[in-house]
Amino acid sequence: MTTVKAYAMDGPTSSFHPVTLERREPGPTEIYFEIKYAGICHSDIHTGRGEWGPAIYPLTPGHEIAGIVTKIGTDVTKFAVGDRVGVGCFVDSCGHCETCQAGFEQFCQTDGGTIWTYNNLGRDGLPTAGGYSQGITVEQDYVCRIPDSLGLDVAAPIMCAGITLYSPLTRWGAGPGKKVAIVGMGGLGHMGVQIAAALGAETHVISRTRSKEADALRFGAVELHPTSEDGTWDSMRGVFDLIVSTLSDGVELDDLLACVKPQGVVAVVGLPEQRQDFAMSSIVQQQKILAGSNIGGIAKTQEVLDFCAEHNIAPQIEVISGDKINEAWDNVVDAKVRYRYVIDTATF
Repeated sequence: MTTVKAYAMDGPTSSFHPVTLERREPGPTEIYFEIKYAGICHSDIHTGRGEWGPAIYPLTPGHEIAGIVTKIGTDVTKFAVGDRVGVGCFVDSCGHCETCQAGFEQFCQTDGGTIWTYNNLGRDGLPTAGGYSQGITVEQDYVCRIPDSLGLDVAAPIMCAGITLYSPLTRWGAGPGKKVAIVGMGGLGHMGVQIAAALGAETHVISRTRSKEADALRFGAVELHPTSEDGTWDSMRGVFDLIVSTLSDGVELDDLLACVKPQGVVAVVGLPEQRQDFAMSSIVQQQKILAGSNIGGIAKTQEVLDFCAEHNIAPQIEVISGDKINEAWDNVVDAKVRYRYVIDTATF
């Protein structure tokens, strides 16, 4: 066992505090890597605060993880000591069911299902613990290689925020000749704008205000549409081929569906706590599609890392120390962080 420093919370209303975790020594096909940076995702907060159901406490979250391999198992073929690697939202699956074989390990259909990076039980029967720690042991098939041109600090959020936007954009054909809108330009949305533009789509941003208009244009958008201003919704009716919504609350599905062309797509990656309603006529009358999207498999995650490296795409981050996690969580909830917090685990 390897003992590592970490941060954990003991319940849905507790604060983070320093702890030590024991990480197993790598099995034959596993690697151990030292975590250098871990992104803070809103999913961490929803899970830790019990907003998506009961959690396993004490909880060490974090599924945007980047670091350096320091140990490998005897049969590891994909990585070597010193490699730059990342882990995202899951660390294991059966590997044999239809969805796993198709490259959708995040939808594993066996009884155990996908094993998530934290708040789950691993193959050793122990609760999984995530990236708010200084090291982790993972099966080699669930690890991605980080290109040399990406800093580890900016690579970490690509493991969740990046793949969460890359997946629907590529699935629904964002590219030359297509008009794409990203709804919300926070930690997820600002990645979507960069990716859609790099894919060659005419990229727009739908936001409540103009506060991030300059950033939207800098990231590759051609226009920002402020919905708080009169006439904005009417001006967007039937304009887009694809809209990707990153909002976790206040989703106006009928309005968004009205903004896509006949047979257009509205893809939702946000997870509001409350049920969302829309009129069935919003999709039936013009054969529009309302779709959900949720991260991607390992091959797709490697693909987005390589794509971001090739196109010089990086999340906009603010690096913080471990003792600032509680404050950072509050800031994310209060929308006081512009894009993405990343924890420097050397500060633990």
